[in-house]
Amino acid sequence: MTSPSIEPKAHSHGLGDIPFSKLATHGSFDVNDFPVPTGREEEWRFTPIRRLRGLHDGSAVADGADKLDIDAPEGVTVERVGRDDSRIGTAGRPADRVVAQAHSSFEEATVVTVAQGKALDRHVAIERQAQGGTRFDQYVIDVKPLAEAVVVLNQTGGGVRAGSVDVHVGEGARLTLVSVQDWDGDAVDVTQHNAQVAKDATFKSIVITLGGDLVRLSPKVAYTGRGGNAELHGLYFTGDGQHHEHRSLIDHNLSHTRSRVEYKGALSGKDAHGVWIGDVIIGEGTTGTDSYEHNRNLQLTDDTRVDSVPNLEIFTGEVEGAGHAAASGRLDDIHLFYLRSRGIPEDEARRLVIRGYFLELINRIPVEDLRDEIMAKVERKLAAHE
Repeated sequence: MTSPSIEPKAHSHGLGDIPFSKLATHGSFDVNDFPVPTGREEEWRFTPIRRLRGLHDGSAVADGADKLDIDAPEGVTVERVGRDDSRIGTAGRPADRVVAQAHSSFEEATVVTVAQGKALDRHVAIERQAQGGTRFDQYVIDVKPLAEAVVVLNQTGGGVRAGSVDVHVGEGARLTLVSVQDWDGDAVDVTQHNAQVAKDATFKSIVITLGGDLVRLSPKVAYTGRGGNAELHGLYFTGDGQHHEHRSLIDHNLSHTRSRVEYKGALSGKDAHGVWIGDVIIGEGTTGTDSYEHNRNLQLTDDTRVDSVPNLEIFTGEVEGAGHAAASGRLDDIHLFYLRSRGIPEDEARRLVIRGYFLELINRIPVEDLRDEIMAKVERKLAAHE
């Protein structure tokens, strides 16, 4: 008697009695594989579709321009390449229709390559200033085996932007990628970061989101070798009417891999909306994986909204560590009372508490001038909402 065949479903990590993952790890480069979102879908239910300015339904037409300035030290190659370059799209497929649309619409991509075994003596600075209109972009950051690098992507200006940043961290290499979203108040940005982490490699992502009308950023990590380590850190300060959404996905598809996810947000002002979705998959048949994620939010005024959703799917019993946590709330009155009892005015006490709240994360930025700049911007934004 012949056993009936079993059709594998999308996102599957196995067949038979193993449950199927509900998280999107497959993706597609074909925009037609994704229905036009209505806002009722799970992956879009927190995003204000009407504010995407046509990115979601294909009506947005590429008519914008960016001013791009890249300062790279010796050992780094910077190229502008066409759509047919074989390095594009190799770190991960688009997980939603907007990113797929960007992939099918871009004309040139920027490729930054760090030579094998090269430990850079200073960081790679990518200054991207959006100059209005709509633009689709692709970036590739390729850190060859045993190299060490810090890359800072600083994004300013206005307009509508969508695209991907593909990251390859070679065997034994170390990369810290700092992505700053300090867009003008009317800007829209939908971007997916895809990272492939090789054997014994370390990838650190630090995301700083301060500006923009709507920012939806999706960092995703998978492993190509055992011993890979990924750390995703994020800071967002969401003000009046802003929508800041961060959707991370760690796919522990190989044994003996590690990840840590830490995002902190502060919200102040009418209709400020912060969203954090943290997805972790520990794949079938893996052993020795170690993962933990957490999200914290400070709601500084009553008219803000936070949606914080950690998701952990485990398909094996051989796990070294796995956990998640999320918390949202107001400033701790005890901390404020302690400072005020020592003669510090209330406004200054609030600033000190928030500075301390963000300080550990900001101190992870390995560029001193950028640390000072980010803290100054946080304090200016706080002062503007007092």
